[in-house]
Amino acid sequence: MRAAGWDSYEIIDTSGGEKLERWGDVLLIRPDPQVIWDTPRENMGWRKAHARYVRSSEGGGRWDYYEKLPEYWTVNYRELQFKISPTGFKHTGLFPEQAVNWDFLQKRIRGATKPVAVLNLFAYTGGATMACASAGASVCHVDASKGMVNWAKENAGLSGLADKPIRYIVDDCKKFVEREIRRGNRYDIIIMDPPSYGRGPSGELWKLEEAIYGLLALSAQVLTERPNCFLLNSYTTGLSPSVMAYLLAATVGRRFHGKVAADEIGLPVSESGLYLPCGSTAMWISNE
Repeated sequence: MRAAGWDSYEIIDTSGGEKLERWGDVLLIRPDPQVIWDTPRENMGWRKAHARYVRSSEGGGRWDYYEKLPEYWTVNYRELQFKISPTGFKHTGLFPEQAVNWDFLQKRIRGATKPVAVLNLFAYTGGATMACASAGASVCHVDASKGMVNWAKENAGLSGLADKPIRYIVDDCKKFVEREIRRGNRYDIIIMDPPSYGRGPSGELWKLEEAIYGLLALSAQVLTERPNCFLLNSYTTGLSPSVMAYLLAATVGRRFHGKVAADEIGLPVSESGLYLPCGSTAMWISNE
């Protein structure tokens, strides 16, 4: 699946473990482990970049700024506006390839015959939250990082969605789902984009390979009696689309009638006309 609907974001070129990107009017060079080719860097953007993220041999890395940049700026995807700011972990606060999932979710919500309640787990800065809210859903946005939740609130304001029914929760996702089961709260759509490794707000350790099956099985219990869909996204190396599809079929698919599909997601590269893979998505979709 390809997120090809961007105007204010672009992968211009890729080579030698890096990608050259345009975020609005800003050119950034960032490392990408998928880029194992060393094609000629003929595009002038490589020499005109505003900043480049350089990895350290000791772990982590730093931004080298060639021109002074604002603390943040914005890009848009259709009606949605997002705050962009380089972070210490090479990220900018947005994963543009997720637009293909936003389109899918909006189509499901707009095609529903009843109001839709969405649970967005590991919700980060709220791309999927904004997409679902703009399509008319109520959204519960859960992330363990207070900073990311605040960033999501800023994105909602930028997108004109501040008054929409979005509930922001700073919490460990597993503990939150357990409480929702006890409270009897249910959702028509669940979105899950878990990290490979992480810690909750109280130091809870998360390792995807060890925890994902249990969390999927747990989360299936907070779906409504006639759920709409369940979307699982991952950037974890080695977790193939087929494995993700199997996980959904073995958890959500055991409780509800539906079908499972999975694929790589990616973004077009302007210079080559090819597509850069950027992770995987699996979806359980109701038969109804």
